[in-house]
Amino acid sequence: MSRFRFIFVAVMVSTFPALLSAAVPSAVVQGDPQIIDANAQMEVVHAGAFFTEGPAAALDGSIYFSDITFTGGASWPPEAGHILRYDPARGETTVYRSPSGMSNGLKFDAQGRLVACEGADHGGRRVTRTDLTTGKTVILATHYNGQRLNAPNDLSLDESGRIYFSDPKYLGHEPMGQEVFGVYRIDPDGRLTRIIADAGKPNGISVSPDQRSLYVVSNDNGSHAFDRLSPEAAQRLAKGRMTLSAYDLSAEGAATFRETLVDYAPQDGPDGLVCDEAGNLYVAVRDQTRMGIYVYSPKGEERAYIPTPALPTNVAFGRGADARTLYITYGDNTTEGGAVLARIQVVNRGYQLP
Repeated sequence: MSRFRFIFVAVMVSTFPALLSAAVPSAVVQGDPQIIDANAQMEVVHAGAFFTEGPAAALDGSIYFSDITFTGGASWPPEAGHILRYDPARGETTVYRSPSGMSNGLKFDAQGRLVACEGADHGGRRVTRTDLTTGKTVILATHYNGQRLNAPNDLSLDESGRIYFSDPKYLGHEPMGQEVFGVYRIDPDGRLTRIIADAGKPNGISVSPDQRSLYVVSNDNGSHAFDRLSPEAAQRLAKGRMTLSAYDLSAEGAATFRETLVDYAPQDGPDGLVCDEAGNLYVAVRDQTRMGIYVYSPKGEERAYIPTPALPTNVAFGRGADARTLYITYGDNTTEGGAVLARIQVVNRGYQLP
């Protein structure tokens, strides 16, 4: 076991005020030194957001992430969601796009284009792709079998150019368009296929580096509207499956259930996840009794635990010289300092599309 400190780092940009350095109570990192060094320190690189999600590293090494500004209970007028861009070289965060369509999960394809899952609550309820060079955006998916998608949440891409995304619904005034909380595949020719219909309430999703497995999180909090915003209401919700599962992924992109790697019940389960080059999984777990990033082997054996001071939402690796930097989103507008983007150094390089 070793100790690390959470540190706030000043972010000096015109769009956002500078953060005052403030120490966060230390926490204990547990696990294999081949996963995380004993002297690793976590630092916050952006704070004061509403609800951070979906970090992703662009080809130039900058980190894009979502700030989801839920309208339920928000002050008037509510904000319309933002995609923010953090530049590690300059230590600056700027607004890349607003409104964001209430984007959640973000990823970059092999050509460096930004693929976004846009959710509900006055969001796009679609999957889009943006060319960073031209700034133009195309719409990849909005409907399945003639009905609107619920709220695309998170995504992963394979080396053949296919996009896999989850479609649950947690918040928003909109009715559900799909009776099934499914996992879908978008082929390079634009064809949309539901490949998993029995994953519970799918959320985080990740293709393994060897392209043979698809990891899917189920986080079923029992809600699909604004009925969980108060702690009292949340306690009354009937929760469902809280699992991390592995599916065999065929060369054609078909998924077949293999096994449940981790069952978190009765505690809350995970959110987003990502893989390193060795195939280990870095999973943002929202267990109130042990919140943080859990690192698992491909077989589901816990190898390390990185605590976070508030409930985590997602993780991503940097690129290039930053490839061993794990970026973490956690917190919300009710936590001290608001929602944040943080980072910590780990031993292995993160997996990225070639």
